[in-house]
Amino acid sequence: MAAAAVEGEVRRDMWGQEYRTSSAECAAALDAYYAAFLSFGRGRVAAALRAVAADPSCALAAAHAAHAVAPRDPAGAAAFLAAAADNLGNATDYERAVFGTLSAMVGEQRKEEVALQRHFELLKNFPRDILSLKRAQHLCFYLGNPDLSLKFVEQVLPENQDQNYIYGMLAFPLLELGKMDEAERAARKGLAINKNDVWSQHNLCHVFQQECRFREATEFMESCSPSWIACTSFLLTHNWWHVAVCYLEAESPLQKVLDVYDQNIMKELEKSDCEAAEVYLNALGLLLRLYVRGHVHPAKERLTTFLDALKDESIWHVEWLLDLLILWALSITGELKSAQNMLESLKSRVSSMDKDRQQVMQKALQLAEAVYQFGNEEHKTVFDTLGPDFDALGYKMIGASDEQVDVFNEVWYVVLISAGETSKAIDVLGKQIRKRDGAPFLWRLLAKAYSLDGRGADASVASEKADALQAAYSY
Repeated sequence: MAAAAVEGEVRRDMWGQEYRTSSAECAAALDAYYAAFLSFGRGRVAAALRAVAADPSCALAAAHAAHAVAPRDPAGAAAFLAAAADNLGNATDYERAVFGTLSAMVGEQRKEEVALQRHFELLKNFPRDILSLKRAQHLCFYLGNPDLSLKFVEQVLPENQDQNYIYGMLAFPLLELGKMDEAERAARKGLAINKNDVWSQHNLCHVFQQECRFREATEFMESCSPSWIACTSFLLTHNWWHVAVCYLEAESPLQKVLDVYDQNIMKELEKSDCEAAEVYLNALGLLLRLYVRGHVHPAKERLTTFLDALKDESIWHVEWLLDLLILWALSITGELKSAQNMLESLKSRVSSMDKDRQQVMQKALQLAEAVYQFGNEEHKTVFDTLGPDFDALGYKMIGASDEQVDVFNEVWYVVLISAGETSKAIDVLGKQIRKRDGAPFLWRLLAKAYSLDGRGADASVASEKADALQAAYSY
Protein backbone atom coordinates (compact mmCIF):
# COMPACT_ATOMS: atom_id res chain seq x y z
CA MET A 1 0.00 0.00 0.00
CA ALA A 2 2.80 2.39 0.96
CA ALA A 3 4.70 1.60 -2.23
CA ALA A 4 1.63 2.38 -4.34
CA ALA A 5 1.26 5.74 -2.58
CA VAL A 6 4.87 6.60 -3.33
CA GLU A 7 4.76 5.50 -6.95
CA GLY A 8 1.26 6.84 -7.60
CA GLU A 9 -1.31 5.28 -9.84
CA VAL A 10 -1.43 6.13 -13.51
CA ARG A 11 -4.24 8.54 -14.35
CA ARG A 12 -5.28 10.35 -17.48
CA ASP A 13 -5.91 14.06 -17.66
CA MET A 14 -8.88 15.59 -19.49
CA TRP A 15 -7.17 15.05 -22.86
CA GLY A 16 -5.93 11.54 -22.21
CA GLN A 17 -2.29 12.14 -21.25
CA GLU A 18 -0.93 9.82 -18.59
CA TYR A 19 0.62 10.95 -15.30
CA ARG A 20 1.08 9.48 -11.84
CA THR A 21 -0.70 10.41 -8.63
CA SER A 22 -2.61 8.47 -6.00
CA SER A 23 -4.42 11.63 -4.91
CA ALA A 24 -7.87 12.31 -6.33
CA GLU A 25 -7.55 15.82 -4.90
CA CYS A 26 -4.35 16.37 -6.88
CA ALA A 27 -6.01 15.11 -10.06
CA ALA A 28 -9.01 17.40 -9.58
CA ALA A 29 -6.77 20.38 -8.90
CA LEU A 30 -4.75 19.68 -12.05
CA ASP A 31 -7.94 19.62 -14.11
CA ALA A 32 -8.94 22.92 -12.50
CA TYR A 33 -5.51 24.35 -13.35
CA TYR A 34 -5.83 23.28 -16.98
CA ALA A 35 -9.27 24.85 -17.29
CA ALA A 36 -8.21 28.09 -15.58
CA PHE A 37 -5.01 28.40 -17.62
CA LEU A 38 -6.83 28.05 -20.93
CA SER A 39 -9.68 30.36 -19.98
CA PHE A 40 -7.46 33.02 -18.37
CA GLY A 41 -9.12 32.22 -15.06
CA ARG A 42 -8.12 33.97 -11.86
CA GLY A 43 -7.62 30.75 -9.92
CA ARG A 44 -4.94 29.07 -11.94
CA VAL A 45 -2.01 29.67 -9.57
CA ALA A 46 -4.10 28.55 -6.58
CA ALA A 47 -5.15 25.39 -8.44
CA ALA A 48 -1.53 24.50 -9.27
CA LEU A 49 -0.53 24.99 -5.64
CA ARG A 50 -3.46 22.84 -4.46
CA ALA A 51 -2.34 20.06 -6.78
CA VAL A 52 1.25 19.96 -5.54
CA ALA A 53 0.14 20.28 -1.89
CA ALA A 54 -2.21 17.32 -2.32
CA ASP A 55 0.58 15.15 -3.74
CA PRO A 56 4.16 16.48 -3.41
CA SER A 57 5.41 13.33 -5.19
CA CYS A 58 3.50 14.10 -8.41
CA ALA A 59 6.10 15.32 -10.89
CA LEU A 60 3.47 16.87 -13.17
CA ALA A 61 1.90 18.89 -10.35
CA ALA A 62 5.30 20.15 -9.18
CA ALA A 63 6.32 21.15 -12.72
CA HIS A 64 3.09 23.09 -13.28
CA ALA A 65 3.45 24.76 -9.88
CA ALA A 66 6.97 25.89 -10.85
CA HIS A 67 5.64 27.55 -13.99
CA ALA A 68 2.65 29.06 -12.18
CA VAL A 69 4.68 30.87 -9.52
CA ALA A 70 7.76 31.73 -11.60
CA PRO A 71 6.77 35.32 -12.55
CA ARG A 72 6.42 36.37 -8.90
CA ASP A 73 8.52 33.84 -6.98
CA PRO A 74 11.62 32.58 -8.83
CA ALA A 75 12.98 30.86 -5.70
CA GLY A 76 9.68 29.03 -5.19
CA ALA A 77 9.68 28.02 -8.85
CA ALA A 78 13.19 26.58 -8.49
CA ALA A 79 12.09 24.57 -5.45
CA PHE A 80 9.08 23.13 -7.28
CA LEU A 81 11.22 22.33 -10.31
CA ALA A 82 13.70 20.50 -8.08
CA ALA A 83 10.82 18.53 -6.51
CA ALA A 84 9.60 17.57 -9.97
CA ALA A 85 13.11 16.43 -10.94
CA ASP A 86 13.34 14.30 -7.77
CA ASN A 87 10.17 12.45 -8.79
CA LEU A 88 10.95 11.82 -12.43
CA GLY A 89 12.03 8.25 -11.69
CA ASN A 90 8.43 7.03 -11.52
CA ALA A 91 7.04 9.63 -13.89
CA THR A 92 5.37 8.85 -17.21
CA ASP A 93 6.83 9.83 -20.57
CA TYR A 94 4.35 12.69 -20.72
CA GLU A 95 5.42 14.06 -17.35
CA ARG A 96 9.06 13.90 -18.38
CA ALA A 97 8.26 15.78 -21.58
CA VAL A 98 6.39 18.51 -19.68
CA PHE A 99 9.26 18.78 -17.20
CA GLY A 100 11.70 19.18 -20.09
CA THR A 101 9.77 22.10 -21.58
CA LEU A 102 9.26 23.84 -18.25
CA SER A 103 12.84 23.41 -17.06
CA ALA A 104 13.93 25.28 -20.18
CA MET A 105 11.38 28.03 -19.45
CA VAL A 106 11.79 28.63 -15.71
CA GLY A 107 14.98 26.83 -14.73
CA GLU A 108 18.34 28.44 -13.99
CA GLN A 109 19.50 27.83 -17.54
CA ARG A 110 16.50 29.38 -19.30
CA LYS A 111 16.77 29.04 -23.05
CA GLU A 112 13.82 30.11 -25.19
CA GLU A 113 15.04 28.28 -28.29
CA VAL A 114 15.48 25.05 -26.32
CA ALA A 115 12.03 25.47 -24.79
CA LEU A 116 10.48 25.97 -28.23
CA GLN A 117 12.19 22.90 -29.66
CA ARG A 118 11.09 20.80 -26.70
CA HIS A 119 7.52 22.03 -27.15
CA PHE A 120 7.61 20.92 -30.78
CA GLU A 121 8.77 17.47 -29.71
CA LEU A 122 6.21 17.25 -26.90
CA LEU A 123 3.33 18.23 -29.18
CA LYS A 124 4.45 15.77 -31.83
CA ASN A 125 4.12 12.96 -29.27
CA PHE A 126 1.16 14.40 -27.32
CA PRO A 127 -0.85 16.48 -29.82
CA ARG A 128 -3.87 16.74 -27.50
CA ASP A 129 -1.88 18.70 -24.93
CA ILE A 130 -3.28 22.13 -25.73
CA LEU A 131 -2.04 23.46 -22.39
CA SER A 132 1.53 23.04 -23.65
CA LEU A 133 0.43 24.54 -26.96
CA LYS A 134 -0.78 27.63 -25.09
CA ARG A 135 2.56 27.92 -23.30
CA ALA A 136 4.44 27.58 -26.58
CA GLN A 137 2.34 30.38 -28.05
CA HIS A 138 3.12 32.57 -25.04
CA LEU A 139 6.81 32.05 -25.77
CA CYS A 140 6.31 32.96 -29.41
CA PHE A 141 4.40 36.10 -28.40
CA TYR A 142 7.21 37.35 -26.18
CA LEU A 143 9.71 36.61 -28.93
CA GLY A 144 7.57 38.51 -31.45
CA ASN A 145 7.21 35.45 -33.70
CA PRO A 146 3.61 34.90 -34.92
CA ASP A 147 4.79 32.68 -37.79
CA LEU A 148 6.12 30.14 -35.31
CA SER A 149 3.01 30.47 -33.17
CA LEU A 150 0.86 29.58 -36.18
CA LYS A 151 3.13 26.64 -37.00
CA PHE A 152 2.62 25.28 -33.48
CA VAL A 153 -1.16 25.38 -33.66
CA GLU A 154 -1.30 23.98 -37.19
CA GLN A 155 0.82 21.04 -36.01
CA VAL A 156 -1.90 19.84 -33.62
CA LEU A 157 -5.08 21.25 -35.17
CA PRO A 158 -6.17 17.96 -36.83
CA GLU A 159 -6.29 16.19 -33.43
CA ASN A 160 -8.17 19.01 -31.65
CA GLN A 161 -10.95 20.10 -33.96
CA ASP A 162 -13.53 19.46 -31.22
CA GLN A 163 -11.89 21.95 -28.84
CA ASN A 164 -13.09 25.57 -28.75
CA TYR A 165 -9.74 26.66 -27.29
CA ILE A 166 -7.87 25.57 -30.39
CA TYR A 167 -9.67 28.10 -32.57
CA GLY A 168 -8.81 31.04 -30.35
CA MET A 169 -5.20 29.86 -30.46
CA LEU A 170 -5.44 29.64 -34.25
CA ALA A 171 -7.05 33.07 -34.59
CA PHE A 172 -4.40 35.05 -32.71
CA PRO A 173 -1.33 34.35 -34.86
CA LEU A 174 -3.48 34.70 -37.98
CA LEU A 175 -4.52 38.22 -37.03
CA GLU A 176 -0.95 39.09 -36.02
CA LEU A 177 0.06 38.03 -39.53
CA GLY A 178 -2.61 40.26 -41.06
CA LYS A 179 -4.81 37.35 -42.19
CA MET A 180 -7.98 38.98 -40.89
CA ASP A 181 -10.56 36.93 -42.81
CA GLU A 182 -9.01 33.66 -41.64
CA ALA A 183 -8.68 35.00 -38.09
CA GLU A 184 -12.34 36.00 -38.00
CA ARG A 185 -13.45 32.58 -39.25
CA ALA A 186 -11.31 30.84 -36.62
CA ALA A 187 -12.58 33.03 -33.77
CA ARG A 188 -16.19 32.55 -34.83
CA LYS A 189 -15.67 28.79 -34.98
CA GLY A 190 -14.42 28.82 -31.38
CA LEU A 191 -17.41 30.91 -30.30
CA ALA A 192 -19.79 28.55 -32.09
CA ILE A 193 -18.53 25.79 -29.79
CA ASN A 194 -18.45 27.98 -26.68
CA LYS A 195 -19.81 31.54 -26.84
CA ASN A 196 -18.01 32.33 -23.56
CA ASP A 197 -14.53 31.49 -24.87
CA VAL A 198 -12.89 34.74 -23.80
CA TRP A 199 -9.83 34.32 -26.03
CA SER A 200 -11.94 33.89 -29.16
CA GLN A 201 -13.99 36.93 -28.08
CA HIS A 202 -10.79 38.92 -27.66
CA ASN A 203 -9.41 37.86 -31.02
CA LEU A 204 -12.63 38.69 -32.87
CA CYS A 205 -12.44 42.16 -31.31
CA HIS A 206 -8.90 42.49 -32.68
CA VAL A 207 -10.26 41.84 -36.16
CA PHE A 208 -13.06 44.39 -35.75
CA GLN A 209 -10.62 46.96 -34.39
CA GLN A 210 -8.01 46.47 -37.10
CA GLU A 211 -10.70 46.78 -39.78
CA CYS A 212 -12.13 49.93 -38.12
CA ARG A 213 -15.42 48.22 -37.32
CA PHE A 214 -15.52 50.14 -34.07
CA ARG A 215 -19.26 50.08 -33.32
CA GLU A 216 -19.36 46.34 -34.04
CA ALA A 217 -16.41 45.87 -31.70
CA THR A 218 -17.83 47.80 -28.74
CA GLU A 219 -21.30 46.31 -29.04
CA PHE A 220 -19.92 42.78 -29.32
CA MET A 221 -17.46 43.11 -26.46
CA GLU A 222 -19.89 44.79 -24.10
CA SER A 223 -22.36 41.96 -24.76
CA CYS A 224 -19.61 39.48 -23.85
CA SER A 225 -18.41 41.32 -20.73
CA PRO A 226 -20.41 39.25 -18.17
CA SER A 227 -18.23 36.27 -19.12
CA TRP A 228 -15.05 38.14 -18.11
CA ILE A 229 -15.80 38.29 -14.39
CA ALA A 230 -13.75 35.20 -13.58
CA CYS A 231 -10.83 36.28 -15.78
CA THR A 232 -7.39 37.32 -14.57
CA SER A 233 -6.81 40.98 -13.84
CA PHE A 234 -4.95 41.17 -17.13
CA LEU A 235 -7.58 39.82 -19.50
CA LEU A 236 -10.50 41.45 -17.70
CA THR A 237 -8.93 44.90 -17.95
CA HIS A 238 -7.39 44.18 -21.35
CA ASN A 239 -10.76 43.38 -22.88
CA TRP A 240 -12.12 46.63 -21.44
CA TRP A 241 -9.01 48.37 -22.80
CA HIS A 242 -10.05 47.17 -26.26
CA VAL A 243 -13.53 48.62 -25.72
CA ALA A 244 -12.10 51.97 -24.60
CA VAL A 245 -9.63 52.13 -27.50
CA CYS A 246 -12.43 51.43 -29.99
CA TYR A 247 -14.50 54.26 -28.52
CA LEU A 248 -11.40 56.46 -28.73
CA GLU A 249 -10.61 55.50 -32.31
CA ALA A 250 -14.21 56.16 -33.34
CA GLU A 251 -13.87 59.62 -31.73
CA SER A 252 -16.82 58.96 -29.47
CA PRO A 253 -17.45 61.45 -26.65
CA LEU A 254 -14.39 61.42 -24.41
CA GLN A 255 -16.52 60.62 -21.37
CA LYS A 256 -17.32 57.18 -22.82
CA VAL A 257 -13.61 56.36 -22.85
CA LEU A 258 -13.04 57.75 -19.38
CA ASP A 259 -16.03 55.84 -17.98
CA VAL A 260 -14.56 52.55 -19.21
CA TYR A 261 -11.21 53.51 -17.71
CA ASP A 262 -12.66 54.56 -14.34
CA GLN A 263 -15.37 51.93 -13.92
CA ASN A 264 -14.06 48.86 -15.70
CA ILE A 265 -10.27 49.08 -15.60
CA MET A 266 -9.29 50.90 -12.42
CA LYS A 267 -12.10 49.36 -10.34
CA GLU A 268 -10.24 46.06 -10.66
CA LEU A 269 -7.66 47.43 -8.20
CA GLU A 270 -10.29 47.27 -5.45
CA LYS A 271 -10.46 43.46 -5.58
CA SER A 272 -8.54 41.50 -2.97
CA ASP A 273 -7.07 39.09 -5.54
CA CYS A 274 -6.16 41.78 -8.05
CA GLU A 275 -2.78 41.67 -9.81
CA ALA A 276 -2.07 45.40 -9.83
CA ALA A 277 0.71 45.32 -12.44
CA GLU A 278 -1.68 43.73 -14.94
CA VAL A 279 -4.14 46.58 -14.40
CA TYR A 280 -1.44 49.23 -14.76
CA LEU A 281 -0.39 47.74 -18.10
CA ASN A 282 -3.82 48.35 -19.60
CA ALA A 283 -4.46 51.61 -17.77
CA LEU A 284 -1.19 53.16 -18.95
CA GLY A 285 -1.65 51.89 -22.49
CA LEU A 286 -4.96 53.75 -22.64
CA LEU A 287 -3.64 56.92 -20.98
CA LEU A 288 -0.78 57.14 -23.48
CA ARG A 289 -3.29 56.98 -26.33
CA LEU A 290 -5.33 59.73 -24.70
CA TYR A 291 -2.19 61.84 -24.31
CA VAL A 292 -1.13 61.36 -27.92
CA ARG A 293 -4.56 62.54 -29.06
CA GLY A 294 -4.23 65.74 -27.10
CA HIS A 295 -6.29 64.75 -24.05
CA VAL A 296 -3.38 65.76 -21.84
CA HIS A 297 -5.23 66.91 -18.75
CA PRO A 298 -7.41 63.81 -18.18
CA ALA A 299 -4.40 61.59 -18.88
CA LYS A 300 -2.10 63.36 -16.41
CA GLU A 301 -4.88 63.72 -13.83
CA ARG A 302 -5.45 59.97 -13.81
CA LEU A 303 -1.73 59.22 -13.77
CA THR A 304 -1.27 61.08 -10.50
CA THR A 305 -3.65 58.69 -8.69
CA PHE A 306 -1.22 55.76 -8.95
CA LEU A 307 2.11 57.44 -9.63
CA ASP A 308 3.60 56.28 -6.32
CA ALA A 309 2.75 52.69 -7.24
CA LEU A 310 4.66 53.07 -10.51
CA LYS A 311 7.77 54.16 -8.61
CA ASP A 312 7.66 50.91 -6.62
CA GLU A 313 10.39 48.83 -8.24
CA SER A 314 8.69 45.57 -7.23
CA ILE A 315 6.41 45.92 -10.28
CA TRP A 316 9.25 46.75 -12.65
CA HIS A 317 10.38 44.14 -15.17
CA VAL A 318 7.19 42.09 -15.02
CA GLU A 319 6.60 42.92 -18.70
CA TRP A 320 8.72 44.92 -21.14
CA LEU A 321 5.65 46.73 -22.40
CA LEU A 322 4.73 47.72 -18.86
CA ASP A 323 8.26 48.99 -18.25
CA LEU A 324 8.07 51.23 -21.32
CA LEU A 325 4.69 52.60 -20.28
CA ILE A 326 5.93 53.24 -16.73
CA LEU A 327 8.95 55.00 -18.20
CA TRP A 328 6.66 57.33 -20.16
CA ALA A 329 4.42 57.93 -17.12
CA LEU A 330 7.34 58.79 -14.86
CA SER A 331 8.96 61.12 -17.36
CA ILE A 332 5.75 62.92 -18.38
CA THR A 333 4.94 63.66 -14.73
CA GLY A 334 8.42 64.99 -13.94
CA GLU A 335 9.54 61.98 -11.89
CA LEU A 336 12.85 62.08 -13.74
CA LYS A 337 14.98 60.38 -11.10
CA SER A 338 12.72 57.32 -11.06
CA ALA A 339 12.51 57.40 -14.86
CA GLN A 340 16.30 57.47 -15.15
CA ASN A 341 16.55 54.61 -12.66
CA MET A 342 14.12 52.60 -14.77
CA LEU A 343 16.11 53.30 -17.93
CA GLU A 344 19.40 52.27 -16.30
CA SER A 345 17.75 49.16 -14.89
CA LEU A 346 16.54 48.17 -18.34
CA LYS A 347 20.05 48.59 -19.74
CA SER A 348 21.45 46.45 -16.94
CA ARG A 349 18.82 43.82 -17.57
CA VAL A 350 19.75 43.56 -21.24
CA SER A 351 23.49 43.48 -20.50
CA SER A 352 22.97 40.34 -18.39
CA MET A 353 21.38 38.43 -21.30
CA ASP A 354 23.23 36.11 -23.64
CA LYS A 355 24.71 37.74 -26.73
CA ASP A 356 21.97 36.67 -29.17
CA ARG A 357 19.21 37.96 -26.91
CA GLN A 358 21.15 41.16 -26.20
CA GLN A 359 21.29 41.86 -29.92
CA VAL A 360 17.53 41.42 -30.29
CA MET A 361 16.72 43.55 -27.25
CA GLN A 362 18.85 46.50 -28.39
CA LYS A 363 15.78 47.67 -30.31
CA ALA A 364 13.72 47.49 -27.11
CA LEU A 365 16.31 49.69 -25.38
CA GLN A 366 16.22 52.12 -28.31
CA LEU A 367 12.45 52.37 -27.91
CA ALA A 368 12.86 52.86 -24.16
CA GLU A 369 15.20 55.80 -24.77
CA ALA A 370 12.70 57.31 -27.20
CA VAL A 371 9.77 56.87 -24.79
CA TYR A 372 11.76 58.62 -22.06
CA GLN A 373 12.56 61.46 -24.46
CA PHE A 374 8.94 61.71 -25.57
CA GLY A 375 7.88 62.01 -21.95
CA ASN A 376 10.31 64.93 -21.68
CA GLU A 377 8.77 66.41 -24.85
CA GLU A 378 12.11 66.20 -26.68
CA HIS A 379 10.49 65.35 -30.01
CA LYS A 380 13.45 66.13 -32.25
CA THR A 381 15.60 63.87 -30.05
CA VAL A 382 13.01 61.09 -30.38
CA PHE A 383 13.29 61.39 -34.16
CA ASP A 384 17.08 61.16 -33.97
CA THR A 385 16.89 58.14 -31.63
CA LEU A 386 14.44 56.12 -33.71
CA GLY A 387 15.68 57.11 -37.15
CA PRO A 388 13.55 57.93 -40.20
CA ASP A 389 12.32 54.37 -40.86
CA PHE A 390 10.79 53.52 -37.49
CA ASP A 391 7.83 51.12 -37.46
CA ALA A 392 6.62 49.85 -34.10
CA LEU A 393 5.62 46.52 -35.64
CA GLY A 394 9.33 45.75 -35.80
CA TYR A 395 9.53 46.00 -32.01
CA LYS A 396 7.32 43.05 -31.08
CA MET A 397 10.07 41.62 -28.88
CA ILE A 398 8.70 43.83 -26.10
CA GLY A 399 5.76 41.40 -25.81
CA ALA A 400 2.90 43.32 -27.37
CA SER A 401 0.15 42.69 -29.88
CA ASP A 402 -0.21 44.82 -33.01
CA GLU A 403 -2.85 46.93 -31.28
CA GLN A 404 -0.73 47.37 -28.14
CA VAL A 405 2.45 48.31 -29.97
CA ASP A 406 0.58 50.60 -32.38
CA VAL A 407 0.48 53.36 -29.77
CA PHE A 408 4.21 53.82 -30.38
CA ASN A 409 3.47 54.38 -34.06
CA GLU A 410 0.98 57.04 -32.99
CA VAL A 411 3.73 58.61 -30.89
CA TRP A 412 5.95 58.48 -33.97
CA TYR A 413 3.42 60.27 -36.18
CA VAL A 414 3.07 63.08 -33.62
CA VAL A 415 6.86 63.31 -33.30
CA LEU A 416 7.32 63.58 -37.08
CA ILE A 417 4.85 66.46 -37.29
CA SER A 418 6.14 68.35 -34.26
CA ALA A 419 9.77 67.87 -35.32
CA GLY A 420 9.03 69.47 -38.68
CA GLU A 421 9.38 66.25 -40.69
CA THR A 422 6.11 66.92 -42.52
CA SER A 423 7.00 65.24 -45.82
CA LYS A 424 7.97 62.09 -43.96
CA ALA A 425 4.79 62.30 -41.89
CA ILE A 426 2.64 62.59 -45.02
CA ASP A 427 4.34 59.56 -46.56
CA VAL A 428 4.08 57.40 -43.41
CA LEU A 429 0.49 58.39 -42.66
CA GLY A 430 -0.53 57.74 -46.26
CA LYS A 431 0.81 54.20 -46.02
CA GLN A 432 -0.96 53.59 -42.71
CA ILE A 433 -4.25 55.01 -44.00
CA ARG A 434 -4.10 52.59 -46.91
CA LYS A 435 -4.18 49.83 -44.28
CA ARG A 436 -6.79 51.48 -42.01
CA ASP A 437 -8.64 54.16 -43.93
CA GLY A 438 -11.49 54.16 -41.40
CA ALA A 439 -9.45 55.69 -38.54
CA PRO A 440 -10.36 59.40 -38.10
CA PHE A 441 -7.23 60.14 -36.02
CA LEU A 442 -4.95 59.17 -38.90
CA TRP A 443 -6.82 61.50 -41.26
CA ARG A 444 -6.61 64.35 -38.73
CA LEU A 445 -2.86 63.90 -38.39
CA LEU A 446 -2.57 63.82 -42.19
CA ALA A 447 -4.59 67.04 -42.41
CA LYS A 448 -2.24 68.68 -39.91
CA ALA A 449 0.84 67.51 -41.80
CA TYR A 450 -0.60 68.78 -45.11
CA SER A 451 -1.41 72.14 -43.53
CA LEU A 452 2.11 72.55 -42.13
CA ASP A 453 3.49 71.57 -45.55
CA GLY A 454 1.51 74.36 -47.19
CA ARG A 455 -0.96 72.03 -48.92
CA GLY A 456 -4.19 73.64 -47.75
CA ALA A 457 -6.50 71.95 -50.26
CA ASP A 458 -5.21 68.49 -49.35
CA ALA A 459 -5.54 69.37 -45.67
CA SER A 460 -9.20 70.30 -46.17
CA VAL A 461 -9.96 67.01 -47.93
CA ALA A 462 -8.29 64.98 -45.15
CA SER A 463 -10.08 66.96 -42.45
CA GLU A 464 -13.45 66.46 -44.15
CA LYS A 465 -12.76 62.73 -44.39
CA ALA A 466 -12.05 62.60 -40.63
CA ASP A 467 -15.25 64.48 -39.85
CA ALA A 468 -17.30 62.19 -42.08
CA LEU A 469 -15.90 59.09 -40.40
CA GLN A 470 -16.55 60.48 -36.94
CA ALA A 471 -20.14 61.26 -37.92
CA ALA A 472 -20.61 57.76 -39.33
CA TYR A 473 -19.37 56.17 -36.11
CA SER A 474 -21.43 58.58 -33.95
CA TYR A 475 -22.72 56.82 -30.82
